[in-house]
Amino acid sequence: MISITPIRGAARTERVKVWAGQIELQIRVAGSGPAIVYFHGANGLWWDRFLDQLAETHTVYAVEMPGTSFGDPYAIHKLDTYWDLLLLYHEAIGALGLVRPAVIGACMGGMVALDLAACYPALFSRAVVIDPLGLWLDDMPIAYASLVASTPEKVLQTLYDDPGLPQIQEMLALPDDADVRSQVIGAMVWTVGCTAKFLWPIPDQGLGKRLHRVVIPVQIIWGRNDKLVPLAYADAFAARIANSQVAIIDQVGHVPQLEQPEQTLSALMPFLSEA
Repeated sequence: MISITPIRGAARTERVKVWAGQIELQIRVAGSGPAIVYFHGANGLWWDRFLDQLAETHTVYAVEMPGTSFGDPYAIHKLDTYWDLLLLYHEAIGALGLVRPAVIGACMGGMVALDLAACYPALFSRAVVIDPLGLWLDDMPIAYASLVASTPEKVLQTLYDDPGLPQIQEMLALPDDADVRSQVIGAMVWTVGCTAKFLWPIPDQGLGKRLHRVVIPVQIIWGRNDKLVPLAYADAFAARIANSQVAIIDQVGHVPQLEQPEQTLSALMPFLSEA
């Protein structure tokens, strides 16, 4: 368990025009040092202590998926396919002026990071993926479709090994003001709808056919007790990525960077320092 110290959060927000100027993509930025692009999971961007600590040694660029940024929900309507999303992110990295940054992706963000690395082999210097989506094993199906249709209690039990941890409860806390609370709940539901546009009902967009094109070093981090994407998928990814290594985090579920940020950082920081 971590001590609950205040989250510093992003220092600034950068906005870049992409997709022929139709979308203003928001990127939360903090820190200094070598650049890291961060792609969030299917529940949207939550700036947590994991990102705070990354920003102590790196410049973190946390990209908000179109449609999930507060005040701009309809940006998602400009994208029709998963390929549109990848092309848009490629444009954004160029617009930010980043040259071969490292990339970290969690859940859906891990899938995006690996697909960008496969499609654009020179885009990143190295990648860390945390319990990524993107593959499908018939004998070990991913519980994504049932998760989206589950009750909030079931969602928590599926995503986290210990939903009662204070950092998880902090993330889930709602504002006291009833009007603001309803807006926040609506935004949370909309975010899941935005990401489900590219994941529903099976989060397999053919990434497995492209992983052989990933030539950069990749670290695969997995929560041992992941109930959404079982641990066997760690080996499935590693078998398809030539220059990869696996680190398992004990006593966590699908979101190790939230449940055990120190252990997750301890696993990935030496890998990042090799760049």
